[in-house]
Amino acid sequence: MKGRIACLVAWVFALAAPPLADANPVDAPPFPTLDPLGDLITETLMGSLPGSADYYLKATLYHAGERGIRALDSLGCRVVAMRTAAVDGVKIPRRTILFIKETVGLPMPDGSKHNGFWYASDVGASIRAGRIDLFTGRGAASRGPLMARNLSQLTVMREGAFAGCPPA
Repeated sequence: MKGRIACLVAWVFALAAPPLADANPVDAPPFPTLDPLGDLITETLMGSLPGSADYYLKATLYHAGERGIRALDSLGCRVVAMRTAAVDGVKIPRRTILFIKETVGLPMPDGSKHNGFWYASDVGASIRAGRIDLFTGRGAASRGPLMARNLSQLTVMREGAFAGCPPA
């Protein structure tokens, strides 16, 4: 099996390489124009394969009791502790289901463990590209479990969309 893979890789490099006899060192491009293996490696490193992150965002936490925080989100639904996310509405549209890897296993208000799913049902005027606001619950103490985590670079994946209000 290893021999077949090695032959396949050598064949790909042979097809991608420019012919040596006709190559003019002055006019030749620095890299071959056809490089399927290099393209695959680049896609892997840049995160465009299935299951890779759609966004790397910095989080801000907000809770009920802060000035300006309402009981309803921008869709008119009740905000849900550890589920409601506020987004910019442009890069990440409202009604998007998000998976945030770094929140898996956090304690939920009901005592269960967080599964990593958040619902983009709110927008914020101060949210710009590269940021997301996560609703933690009632009072400043509700931010405790998330404060212990590094929120400067969250791995966020789009997992679909929802209709109506997000589940409580």
